[in-house]
Amino acid sequence: MWKLPKPELTAEDVFITAISRVADVGLKGRLESVTATIIQASIDFDEAASNNEIHTIEPSPNVDGVVTIKEMSGVYAGRMVARGSPGRTIYDELLAAPKYGRCPLCGQHIVSTLDHYLPKTRYPALAVAPWNLVPACHDCNKAKSDTRPLTADEEAFHPYYDDIDGDLWLVAQVVESAPAALRFLVSPSPGWSDTLTARVLRQFQMLKLARLYAAKGAQELTDLHNLLRTHLANGGPDEVRLLLQQFADSCRAANMNAWRTATYQALANSDWYCQGGFAHV
Repeated sequence: MWKLPKPELTAEDVFITAISRVADVGLKGRLESVTATIIQASIDFDEAASNNEIHTIEPSPNVDGVVTIKEMSGVYAGRMVARGSPGRTIYDELLAAPKYGRCPLCGQHIVSTLDHYLPKTRYPALAVAPWNLVPACHDCNKAKSDTRPLTADEEAFHPYYDDIDGDLWLVAQVVESAPAALRFLVSPSPGWSDTLTARVLRQFQMLKLARLYAAKGAQELTDLHNLLRTHLANGGPDEVRLLLQQFADSCRAANMNAWRTATYQALANSDWYCQGGFAHV
């Protein structure tokens, strides 16, 4: 759940470009006739998203009664996603926004698609609206599916509008077991509203981030084993804790809410782990 810069492209830019090569005169005429509705739908989305009111946007079975959901889905798939299509350059630009190509929803997997924040099957007027298109990995896109928020608490985190990067919210706990394990959880910032807390907790659960980070953490613990054994033998638990804290501080400088930051801070805080808990297999 990491912030992304909001695209400067407008829905009008994208829609006009996407339909520019439609050869069917009848279809092109109907598409051009709904341009004003496409633009207004995007403006309404922007205003709602800025005020945590996306759930108030009503779905529609078509656009102005003249363009169907199937036709708008075709504009997106055939004239924006398809390679060589007029909108493909815009698609690639949106896809390339996240730093290092990492999914802004999980922070782990590589971006591979654009997720419709509000599904195009229910909101056809937003099918190619850039503020409704969020770069995401396959897993997050699949987990989010075609869900529609019905309340403010149900609104998924939106990387263009929501910003919690400056708050520490991801923490980990050491599970004193053989082998050692990690449990990840959301620690709401004191400044968060009840609604923001509910949204982050819901998305953390929906995307199964605790399980994803625990799996990553388990591999990290395995990789650390020999290094920590040497430090324990040479300098005791304090030497182990110092090394782990240095790792935590280094990771925090890059991203305070990365699973590695949470991992190393939890390990450095654990007397059991620093005293040799890591050696239990």
